Formats: sequence, structure tokens, C-alpha cells
Amino acid sequence: MSQPRAQRDASAVALAGLRIAVGLLFLLFAQYKVFGTQFTLGGGFQMWMHRFIDQGGAYPFMIPVLRDVVLPHATPIAFLAAYGELAIGLALTFGVLVRAASIGGIVYMLTLLFSANYPGASAPLWEYFGASLEHLVFALCFLAFAYANPDRLFSVRRLISRAR
Repeated sequence: MSQPRAQRDASAVALAGLRIAVGLLFLLFAQYKVFGTQFTLGGGFQMWMHRFIDQGGAYPFMIPVLRDVVLPHATPIAFLAAYGELAIGLALTFGVLVRAASIGGIVYMLTLLFSANYPGASAPLWEYFGASLEHLVFALCFLAFAYANPDRLFSVRRLISRAR
């Protein structure tokens, strides 16, 4: 059974609006990292990695990855994070390469979730979800964007296809 056209249109508008809002948030996250040097060159990235490792934020399986892989390559990974956020933000805001950006966003959010949201070994199951909300909600948005076609409306891709 198919949805009525008005309901489909409202769903498309809502999904496109969510896509643009998430894109704008990622542009906000990226701007200080890309246009400033504190995060990439001034030790900001390393400070976060040490905080995740030393203050118990990282899941136990992530600690060796952060300590032995990420920290020795902190500067290039900091630039990857900064420009990755910028690319995700631009893609979602303008509706270009949304599926690719969303898959990258899922990987990024899961990496942050496992690096920063460990509630502790003795925490009940619900606390794992509660501790992960800041990253899990974005991961779920990215999953919806990767699955659906949120670039059908309000996108550069749509404008280009109409101009042809």
C-alpha cells in the first residue's frame, strides 16, 4: 500500500530539513578546526585523545588503538577529522554525495562513540545507550540519510538535474 502524495511530500521535506540541519551542525563543528590551528596544530586533538584514554571515556578495546595508532599520528588524523567534518557538513547542506558522506558520518560517529562514551564495565545496559546519545543520534540520522534519498529536495543535485 502506497502513502498518499501529501504524506510522501511532507516526509521528503522533513528528511531534507533534517539533512540540512545536521549538515549545518557539522559545518559549525568543522569551522573552528579548519579555520583555526588549536585543534589541528596546537594540541587540541591530542588533548581530547588523552582525555578519552586517561579519564575512562574510551571503551577498553579502543584504548590501544588511540594510544598506539592515533596518538603517534595525531596531526594528520586531526586534519582528517577536521576536513572530514567539513566535507560531511558541505555534502549534507548542499545535498551532494549525501550517501557517501552519510556512510563516512556513521563510521566517524561510531569511532567517537567507542572512543568517548564508555559508561564503565559495571554499568547497566541502558547506561550504554544513555552515555552514547550525543554520537548515536547522529549515527542514526546518517543511517537514515544513507538508506533514503534525502537529497531529492533542497539540493544542488536536484537543481542541476532540473536545469538539464
